[in-house]
Amino acid sequence: MDLTTATWTDVRDLETDLAVVPVGSTEQHGPHAPLGTDVLTAEAIADAGIERVDREVVRAPAIPVGIAEEHRQFPGTMWVSEDTFRDYVGEAVDSLAHHGFDRVVLVNGHGGNVDALREVGGRLTRAGDAYAVPFTWFEAVGEHSDEMGHGGPLETGLLRHLEPALIREDRIEAARAGGADGWGDWTSYVNMAYDAAEFTENGVVGDPDDGDAKRGAELFELAADALARLLEAVAERDVSRPERR
Repeated sequence: MDLTTATWTDVRDLETDLAVVPVGSTEQHGPHAPLGTDVLTAEAIADAGIERVDREVVRAPAIPVGIAEEHRQFPGTMWVSEDTFRDYVGEAVDSLAHHGFDRVVLVNGHGGNVDALREVGGRLTRAGDAYAVPFTWFEAVGEHSDEMGHGGPLETGLLRHLEPALIREDRIEAARAGGADGWGDWTSYVNMAYDAAEFTENGVVGDPDDGDAKRGAELFELAADALARLLEAVAERDVSRPERR
C-alpha cells in the first residue's frame, strides 16, 4: 500500500509490520541524466520488489535529498549534512514503527547514503525501536556492480529502460568526453579528492553508452528480485536481540 494515495483508515486496517522507504538524492548526473536519477531508480525498484512478494507491504514516500555535498560545484545539486540525514531517516522510520510498521527496508539509490543508512539501521535495531536494513540496488546486480560509476553505464542503462525520455541522448557524446574513468584521485590506496569536480569535468564517471535499455532491463530484474528476497527474509526474521554472552 502506497501511503501517498492511501487514507488513514486504509492504513489502520492493514495487517502487516513490513514497510519500504525509498531513499535517493537530488544531484548532478552529468549533462545527459536528470538530477533525480537516484530517487527515480530507488522508487522504481522499491515498487517492483514489493510487487514480487505475496504479502502486504507499506510503501512510504521517497526521501529525495541525501548526503551529496561532493557534487556541490554542479548547479541543482541539493544536500544535507550526515547528521541531519541520519536523524531525518531515523525519525521517519520511527514514525512508521509507531503505527506498527517496525520491519523496514530502506531502498537506496545513492552511494553517498550507504554508510549513514547502515548506521541508522544499526542504531534503530539495537535500541529496539524498529528492525531496519538498507538495500542499495546497484550493490545487488551481480558482476554489473563492478561498473557502477556516476551517470555511467548502470544508471544510464536503467533509466533508458525505465524513463527513456529523461536521457538526453544528444548529449551522450559530451558526457563521455568530459567524464572520468573511475571515482576519485588515488595515491597509496587513498582517495585524495573530496569533491567530484576534482576528477570529472562534467560529473560523469564511466561510459554511459555502455548502458543500453536491454542492460537496464537486466539490472532492473536483478535488483527487483534481490529486493523481493530481502523483503521475505526481513518479514520472517527473528529480530529479537541476542542475550549477553
